[in-house]
Amino acid sequence: MAARLFSIPPIPMKPALLERFTLITLSILLASTAHAELPAPRLSDCDRPQQILAPTPTPAPAMTAIALNSELIYWSDGNGETLQLYASRDSSLQIDDKQRLRGFDDRVSLLPYQQPVSAALKARFPHLLQTQATGKLFQLVGVDRDRRLQLLQSQLLLARHDSSGRVLASASLQLAGWLDEEFASAELATLGAQPSRQQTQFALWAPTAQQVALCLYHNADNQADAVLPLQLDSRTGIWQLQRSGDLSGRYYNYLVDVVVPAAGLVRNRVTDPYSLSLSTDSVRSYIADLDSPTMKPAGWDSAPRPSAPQHATDLMIYELHVRDFSLHDSRVTPAYRGKYLAFTEPRSFGMQHLQALQQAGMTDIHLLPIFDFATVPEARCLTPSIPTAAANSPSQQAAISQLQGRDCYNWGYDPFHFNTPEGSYATDSKNGATRVRELRHMVMALHKTGLRVGMDVVYNHTHAAGQAPTSVLDRIVPGYYHRLNRQGEVETSTCCANTATEHRMMAKLMIDSAVIWARDYRIDSFRFDLMGHQPRAAMERLQTAVNAATGRHIPLIGEGWNFGEVANGARFVQASQLSLNGSGIGTFSDRARDAVRGGSAGDNGVAQLVNQGYVNGLFYAPNPHAIGKHSQRDLLTAADWVRVGLAGSLRDYRLQTADDSQRTLAAIDYAGQPAGYVSEPGEVVNYVENHDNQTLFDANVLKLPPDTTPDDRARVQILAAATVAFSQGIAYFHAGQDLLRSKSLDRNSFDSGDWFNKLDWSYQDNAFGTGLPPERDNGASWPWQQTLLADSHLKPRPREISWTRDAFRDLLRIRASSTLFRLRSAADIQQRLQFLNTGRNQIGTVIVGKLTGSNQNGPAYPGANFRAVLYAINVDTREHTLRLPSEQGQNWQLHPVHLADGAADQRPKTASRFVAATGELTVPARTALVYVQP
Repeated sequence: MAARLFSIPPIPMKPALLERFTLITLSILLASTAHAELPAPRLSDCDRPQQILAPTPTPAPAMTAIALNSELIYWSDGNGETLQLYASRDSSLQIDDKQRLRGFDDRVSLLPYQQPVSAALKARFPHLLQTQATGKLFQLVGVDRDRRLQLLQSQLLLARHDSSGRVLASASLQLAGWLDEEFASAELATLGAQPSRQQTQFALWAPTAQQVALCLYHNADNQADAVLPLQLDSRTGIWQLQRSGDLSGRYYNYLVDVVVPAAGLVRNRVTDPYSLSLSTDSVRSYIADLDSPTMKPAGWDSAPRPSAPQHATDLMIYELHVRDFSLHDSRVTPAYRGKYLAFTEPRSFGMQHLQALQQAGMTDIHLLPIFDFATVPEARCLTPSIPTAAANSPSQQAAISQLQGRDCYNWGYDPFHFNTPEGSYATDSKNGATRVRELRHMVMALHKTGLRVGMDVVYNHTHAAGQAPTSVLDRIVPGYYHRLNRQGEVETSTCCANTATEHRMMAKLMIDSAVIWARDYRIDSFRFDLMGHQPRAAMERLQTAVNAATGRHIPLIGEGWNFGEVANGARFVQASQLSLNGSGIGTFSDRARDAVRGGSAGDNGVAQLVNQGYVNGLFYAPNPHAIGKHSQRDLLTAADWVRVGLAGSLRDYRLQTADDSQRTLAAIDYAGQPAGYVSEPGEVVNYVENHDNQTLFDANVLKLPPDTTPDDRARVQILAAATVAFSQGIAYFHAGQDLLRSKSLDRNSFDSGDWFNKLDWSYQDNAFGTGLPPERDNGASWPWQQTLLADSHLKPRPREISWTRDAFRDLLRIRASSTLFRLRSAADIQQRLQFLNTGRNQIGTVIVGKLTGSNQNGPAYPGANFRAVLYAINVDTREHTLRLPSEQGQNWQLHPVHLADGAADQRPKTASRFVAATGELTVPARTALVYVQP
């Protein structure tokens, strides 16, 4: 609506005061004007796509200002003594060809803010208030709450004028800080659809919406049979509706009338962010009572559940993708392959494999995302036809690439609805109850084997923002749920539309979601994707919430990488590697990972071959591309980094380093960061392979000398796994790491289809040489990959696969045999772990660690089972004999696992020895072994 014109009588005063009086008077008059009523939603609107009720006449300005709360606005323009905030409920603001602003129905003056800014506000917006950034604070003057609510529902534009009224600069307004303060009480509310016998309640947080209605559907296909208005609770910003009766089993959507920047006043038909289930392809939300018998598999209420771990370091985790697990398993019912229900068939190859891992000591399965994600069609996904072609042919990847986005495969790091099980893993995606029951059945089946179930969660981004079809949050409260830069653009450092968990209601959504999974699906732990993009404070609140909801401790681990717009605490104290000390939340360590494998996750092209690691030839066995590129010093540095991992990456643990100095692990440099960075061992996750990057086998194909025998390739695989099994902290392994799993050298198989992600539980094939991997992420490496993939000698035979499987299980048995490999505190590690063969004169290819279980000065360590443990890892191509003066006269015997008749690796039994008289330990080539004192 255009602004009405008013005649203001002249008042004798100075020009500046006259201008200010005029603006304030005009704003009061404008605020009292009536607004045109929005058309009420009709039933037919429930089956229509988005509707533009009033388009914005001109593009949004390139600049944005940022509301810090309900009074203060930060604008980088920073000029002028007064600014005006203009509002239009029908989104008709425009600057005409004379640079005059038209179409407003409210206007508020802002004055420069001269008072000191509170410490709390500085902590909330450090990137604005604690930096050298140019900008200025302005304060809204004389605006009561009712008027503020009207403003928040309008198109807003901040403007600076010259003395004649022409617009000199303008900016749209970021509202998150304002909304967080204005509607703080919403954080305590229950959102979503809540059915009961008497009534069903609906609650949607949409404080900037002008109107919200509910569309009800009898089923997933029929047109809507009711459209019902919701009422706004102005205190919380929540739109509410109570409908008599239990509406469980019906479907619903919301119609949200809201001003969308650069679009106008829009009527969005949108699903509920708090959906507990959905129809196929997430078209409609499903009304679900998760306590209803119809939502539970038989026996759910009384099903046994493994106890929570007493200590985080007891976790031994196997990371697994739901579809990978069973798609190629011939013992799985065809309709269950690639689905949740495949885990319910105990006679399948896959479940027998998991059962064997559990018996060897594995404690947890961590599943890649199982929430609703946007990138797999749930109803009509396609299966590419893979041509028969050479091992290094581009034909296979070309066939897959043609169907990307339409095939049945994705890792699932594309969140659509955080609280709903993914429908492509259900046998029926159409019925909202089916996916809930079947996911619970999967959890129940894994619990029955004695394995806890962890879940990979991705709260740091959504698949889309704005008005995209797979955007939900931004179509309800535009500009709130995502992190914006100063230009008002959504940050995408994580890959996609970054969420802003520093905002009150996005943090609430994350915490509420985790509670649902932990309480209602019995998820035992969580792995947070790119957790460093979350505030530490939000993660600690989440930890408290899931523990309280379940009555047990729910371990939290995550990627604590420090990068992007939040790096180095730019916006908040992050949940990152260096910022979580003392929190009890674990982060993945790249220190030992990179030292063991070689190079880093960012390597591409020939760098992937040149950058060898500790287990695959660094200096001592160079491949043709690495000859002359590395030194003895590089080897010793890598050995120290491996020791950092073995010591749990503890900040204060002291180590004799390669230069003979005694240093804390925090004082050892790792790419400009402290190598040791955690306070307690439960705060570090040790791994050498997960779903990201090349598999360990493929990394070794790239880095080992090409003439390395298949037997030695299997041995190198186990050496790397041993560095994890012997490390203090949480142990984490990727599915198939125990089977020499290959993805045909693919460095990023998130959308590479079933072909490149194949798992073979029959142990006949590791999938190496199934074609050149997809060009998008691997094309720069094809010249080297073509040569390697064509070499049939690099492909393991079933006997090497089976040997690796059995040797890996022996490592699990060894770790499980004694809590000395899983010490519970930093103090325990300081007291009980000692490294031998260190310093300048060490044999650089052999690492020796000693763990003390009992001595004359104190009682035996609980669960140690041995008075002491001595482990050694020899990565060299030849055996080494080390003289260990401290062990002279000691009674060391091979670990019982090595002595067992079925031990996979016979070298410890036949080729290693310890001579007590001299303290000499002989370790065979490429062997990891353990001696004990009973």
